[in-house]
Formats: sequence, C-alpha cells, structure tokens
Amino acid sequence: MTATKGLEGIVATQSSISSIIDDKLTYVGYSIDELTENASFEEVVYLLWNQELPNKEQLEEIRNDLRNNMEIPQALIDHLHSYDLTKVHPMAALRTAISFLGVLDEEADNQEANARKRKAIRLQAQVATIVAAFSRIRKGQEPVKPRKDLNYAANFLYMLNNKLPEDIEVEAIDKALVLHADHELNASTFTARVCVATLSDIYSGVTSAIGALKGPLHGGANEQVMAMLSEIGEEDNAIPYIKKKLENKEKIMGMGHRVYRTGDPRAKHLQEMSKQLTKLTGNEHYYKMSVEIEEYIKKEKGLPANVDFYSASVYDSLGIDHDLFTPIFAVSRMSGWIAHILEQFANNRLIRPRAEYIGPELREFVSIEKR
Repeated sequence: MTATKGLEGIVATQSSISSIIDDKLTYVGYSIDELTENASFEEVVYLLWNQELPNKEQLEEIRNDLRNNMEIPQALIDHLHSYDLTKVHPMAALRTAISFLGVLDEEADNQEANARKRKAIRLQAQVATIVAAFSRIRKGQEPVKPRKDLNYAANFLYMLNNKLPEDIEVEAIDKALVLHADHELNASTFTARVCVATLSDIYSGVTSAIGALKGPLHGGANEQVMAMLSEIGEEDNAIPYIKKKLENKEKIMGMGHRVYRTGDPRAKHLQEMSKQLTKLTGNEHYYKMSVEIEEYIKKEKGLPANVDFYSASVYDSLGIDHDLFTPIFAVSRMSGWIAHILEQFANNRLIRPRAEYIGPELREFVSIEKR
C-alpha cells in the first residue's frame, strides 16, 4: 500500500450529486452557470436532495417547508445568550448550536426515510436563523423572527439586519448560496460522509462537517481575503503588497484550487456581483484591487481566483461582518452536506481506509529496568 498525501487523486466513493469534469462544475448534471443564472437556492436544494429540478408545486412546497421551519427553539436562543459571543468564533458557535439542535430534536436518532427528510428541512431552514441570531445577540440585539412572505435568501438578510433587503442584495446572496451549495467530495463533505457511515445521526454528520469547514484551508479563505484587501487599503498598494507576500513565500488566499486547472467556474459569477455591489456601495476600490491581484497572480503563478476571492468583497458590500463569511458558506453548504448524508445512508458502507506505515520495524519489548 502506498499513501497519497491529502488523498489527492484518490476516488473514495461514487456519487450522483455533483461533478467536476474538465473544470466544469455540475449539480446532478446541470451546469453551475445555468443554475446560477436561472435557479433559486430553493430549487437547487430540491435538486440536490431529489436528483431533479422541482415543478411549480414542488418548489412551492419546499419553500413553504423551509419558511415554516425557520424559527429556532427558545432553548437554543437561551443557550446563545448563555456565553459571551464576542469572544467566540462564529463557526464554533454554529458547530455547537447545530449539535444542540440534535439534543432538542426527538427524531434525532430516528433513521426512517421520512424522519430524515423532516430533519433535513429543519436543519436547512434553521441554520440561516442561527447565524443571524448569533450575529445580533453578540451585538446586544434581539434575534429577528423569519417572515412567511420572503424567500430563503431574503429571510436571511432580513433576520440579519432587521430590515427588508434590496432586490440586488437578495440576488447577490441567492447566487452565492447556489454557488456554494455543493462541490463534490470536499473536506467537509467527506467528513460528513465518514461520520454518518458509522450510522451516526444527521446532526453528528453536519456538526462534523462544520468542524472541517472552520479551517482556513477550506471555508475560512474568503474572510482572509477580506482581511488582505482591508490591509492593502488603496489600489496603489495592491501589487507591491502581493509582491512582498510572494517574496516571503506566503500563501495568497482565494487563489487557485486543487481540483481546477484552468479556473474555478464559480468565480466569474461572484466577480460580476462584486463589480455591481462595490460600485453601488462606494467600495469599488476593493473590486479593482481584486482584479489587479488576480491578474498579477495568474501572470506570476498561473493561479486564477477561486470562489472565495470575490465572495469576500460581495459580502463586505452587503455590510456583513467579516467573521460571518464562513458561517454563510455553511448556510449554503448545508444543502450539499445533507444531500451527501442522505446518499451515504441510502447505500452505506463503513468508510475505513488504511494507512501506509512508516514507523520502526518490529521491535522487542524492553523492560523498564533496562531502558
């Protein structure tokens, strides 16, 4: 047996949920470009969970199911009030909150198919409410209850800011949710599948996935991109800043991707939203800096931007706190995690790989007196 570092190039399972072939991303066979331009996030959720796009009645049903399940239990709100959220990483709070939901859910260990679907709806609906409630509670504000007349993206922004969002803001978040919904067998998704392959419950699977997404090499990149843009400050500083980073052999976050060679197909959609929103909010320098940096890195290192690079300036233009960028990723990726968890349950085998041993050869035990 020979190990492959980071499991690169290893095919670990079969899946019909999403694919990355020749640098083209699809969800259940549909191009990410077509879905981003034409489908709502709710349609994509239905697609990932059911392998088909919904008709009008099915779309209305899943929209209603999500709206009707968005309120989180008071016990969870009390839990969020119980510790100082200003000193807690938002992903740590989200990880704990999702686990807490599993404690409160009487169906948590019910493995019947219909129970799994009900839990899937509750998790997808309530993850957005948890992130919004966390954001408000740590600022000394009361959580805002979701509205029954708003779609998923609009409800999230409404609960976050306690005001109705503009159409372009809803469009931006909806597109971001679609683009981040699934990405084949990424680190957090693989973590979720490994967890539930033991026949653990869906809450454990999602909690495990959030723990993996918390890492800066997976979900935290867009937050670090925004920190970099803020540190650069002005357009004239962009290239000298990047040159110095490269001279010091420091990683430029948001550039390149392990599974893409010619570029991340998701990036261009968020680049366009960044262009529109930064101009609208008077922060166009962030967009211009981003373009300059991407062009320079492509020229010097051959690395184009990935989805995280432009999502940073999009979220910043929406007035979202920078440390909430990764939790928003989790709000979207919940749909993909659940799709993979349901697929794993449907055709399960315990995931148990082997390791290439590189330690000492067989040795004789030496008693404590002779050591």
